[in-house]
Amino acid sequence: MDFLSLALSTIAGAFSLLLLFKLSTKKLFNSSYPPAVGSIINEIINYRRLYDYHTDLCRNYRTYRLLYPWSSEIYTANPANIEYFLKTNFSNYEKGRSNYEIMSDFLGDGIFTVDGDKWRQQRKLASYEFSTKAVKDYSSHVFTKNAAALAHKVSEIAAPNKVIDMQELLMKSTLDTIFIIGFGVELSSLLGAEENGKAFAEAFNETNALIFWRYVDFLWKFKRFFNVGAEAKLKKSIQTIDELIYKVIHSKRKLISTQDHSNKADILSRFIALSEKEPEKITDKFLRDIIINFMTAGRDTTAVTLSWFLSMVCRNPQVEEKIVEEVRESVKQGNEEERVETIEEFANSLTDAAMDKMPYLHAALSETLRLYPAVPLGGLRMCLGREFAYRQMKITAAILLRFFRFRFKDENKKIKYRTMFTLHIDGGLQLLAFPR
Repeated sequence: MDFLSLALSTIAGAFSLLLLFKLSTKKLFNSSYPPAVGSIINEIINYRRLYDYHTDLCRNYRTYRLLYPWSSEIYTANPANIEYFLKTNFSNYEKGRSNYEIMSDFLGDGIFTVDGDKWRQQRKLASYEFSTKAVKDYSSHVFTKNAAALAHKVSEIAAPNKVIDMQELLMKSTLDTIFIIGFGVELSSLLGAEENGKAFAEAFNETNALIFWRYVDFLWKFKRFFNVGAEAKLKKSIQTIDELIYKVIHSKRKLISTQDHSNKADILSRFIALSEKEPEKITDKFLRDIIINFMTAGRDTTAVTLSWFLSMVCRNPQVEEKIVEEVRESVKQGNEEERVETIEEFANSLTDAAMDKMPYLHAALSETLRLYPAVPLGGLRMCLGREFAYRQMKITAAILLRFFRFRFKDENKKIKYRTMFTLHIDGGLQLLAFPR
């Protein structure tokens, strides 16, 4: 968000709202409609604390409206309304054309943007692929390996008074994980240098934030047409992302044409195998959209949840100690009292049986999601990768807390979020790490 965008959007919003007010005065004061308590201008003013702004309104009004140019939007915290919208009459309330127009430049015709049959077909296809034993086993192996690598990275850079941005490290770790599970390749081997990997990650974050800004920027189509301001930045970021994604797809197709990849567990190989049966449906564009949506769901959500989890652990040391004790007890073999010595040995001991003995850790992660939802906007569309996400978060959290004690760089600094689709900690999570 830049100052020019803010100023122009406010002016355009004010003008449009005056017209809306003139055209719909009866509705504004009709008691059968939810009360109009603000407008798009209020959202622009409160953009940096947008979710808090709506939370404040929900405390005073269970259901309310905000006025937008040419329309008004209804928000509700009434459980009966939510059940009606998202359960008993879900099919009648789609995301709609406006949401599609805002998100499709980035997410295409992926599961986050489409409605109706397209959504059901993708969900059915993805649900089947994610439920296969090969994908489950493969992902667990990758989660364990990359979480151990993350712990080694923390160990390498941790030093007295050495500040670590744990959110950045977690983002990098989950991005590496997604590339392996999604594409069957290492990100570094594709990009050739850590700097390029960082540029890709930054483009992904920037795109996330700029797409979300479109919801309050009523000039975004104008800016996109003339390729100026935030839309020029967005176009460049999407190009950076697409160049790599299509490179992966083309190289993977070429590899599969010369080798048997029918039993591969990475998601891209499995979808390409399906494309041989339905080439007119599963095109490169279709694969690109699937991958982008998969990366958005699997990379950001896990990393930001773990970031907020670590911040909560730092503020609640008694909870931290209970988690550490539970983790240690869960990986004990028989009556042995000795602790596992190396990171790899400990990581390999985190079997499904051991993870099932960590209800307190699971509850702490769930409470983190309640307080700081990774995706503050959603509905009935339950995450297909929920089990995968919990497994990855539990493995990563268990390893990190087993070997390190984290503390804030500045205990008095207030942690804020960045307004975007996924709830990033604004400015990162600056922590000190001490060997346990």
